[in-house]
Amino acid sequence: MKLMGIGDEAADRIEGQIQATRELGWQFIEPRGVEVAGFAKANFHDLPDAAFELAVEQLEAAGLQVYCLGSTIMNWAKTVDTPFDVTLAEVRRAIPRMQRVGAKFVRIMSFKPGDDEFKIPTVVFERVRDVTQRFLDAGIQPVHENCMNYGGMSWQHALELLDRCPGLKWVFDTANPIFNPDRSKAKPWPKQDPWEFWTQVRDHTVHIHIKDATWNPARNDADYNWPGEGQGRVRDILRDAVACGYSAGLSLEPHMVVVFHDAQSKANEAETMKNFVAYGRRLEKMLAEVQAG
Repeated sequence: MKLMGIGDEAADRIEGQIQATRELGWQFIEPRGVEVAGFAKANFHDLPDAAFELAVEQLEAAGLQVYCLGSTIMNWAKTVDTPFDVTLAEVRRAIPRMQRVGAKFVRIMSFKPGDDEFKIPTVVFERVRDVTQRFLDAGIQPVHENCMNYGGMSWQHALELLDRCPGLKWVFDTANPIFNPDRSKAKPWPKQDPWEFWTQVRDHTVHIHIKDATWNPARNDADYNWPGEGQGRVRDILRDAVACGYSAGLSLEPHMVVVFHDAQSKANEAETMKNFVAYGRRLEKMLAEVQAG
C-alpha cells in the first residue's frame, strides 16, 4: 500500500509537512492546507501562483510526490445555496495544478446538508456529476469522502450518489461514521457504523483516510484516538482491505492535536509533527501485523 498523510495534519508550513513525511521515510503526500513563506495558508488549489510554484519546488527537491489533493470542492463549508460558480472556479484552479504535480486523485465532497435533511436534492447529483466529469476529462480521478455532506449521510446515500454520478469513486474515512448521524434510519438518528459503511462502499474505494475516534456523549462530540484504539474499526478494516487485495493509498488524518474544521483547535507545530510521526509509526506497525496474518 502507499502510505502518506494529509499535509496540514503535520504542520501548516510546507517545510514542516515535508519534514514529517521524510522522517517517516514516505514517498507520497496528500496536500490540503499549505502555508508557504511570505504567503497566507490556503488550500493547495487556492495558493497564489508564486506560492504554489515555491511549494512544488520544495516537494520536488525533497523527492515527494503528490498522490491525492485534499481539495475544498463542495466540502462541508458550502451548501447547495453556495453559487456553483465557486465550485467551478475551484475545479478550474485544481486541474492544472494536479496535472503539474502528477496527482491522480482529488478528494471532493457533496455540500453540507441541512440539520433536518435526509434526502439528496437533485441539484447535488447534477453538480457532483458535472464536477466528476470535468476531472475525468482531465485524466484525474475524483474520490468522494464520507464526511459531513450529502454523500456521507449513510452508506445508502453514498451508493445512491455513486450510482447517479458515473465514474466517481470513494475515499473511505474510518472515523467519520462515529460522529455522523445515520440519516437512512428513523429519528432520532443513531450514529453510523464504520464497519457497515466500509463493507458497503469497499468495492468503490480507491483511497482510505486513517483516523480513529470514540464518541463522547458528555461532550456531544468525538474524542480522537491512536489508530486501533477507538471505535473506527481501523484494524478490522485494514485486515479486510488487505484480504480483498487493496493496494492503493492510506493517508493519515490523526485529528488528535488539531482538527482541521474546528477553528478553536490550536497547537504548536512541534506537537503536531511529533503526533503525526508517532501516528504514522503506529499505522506502519498495525499494517505489518495485519499483512503478516
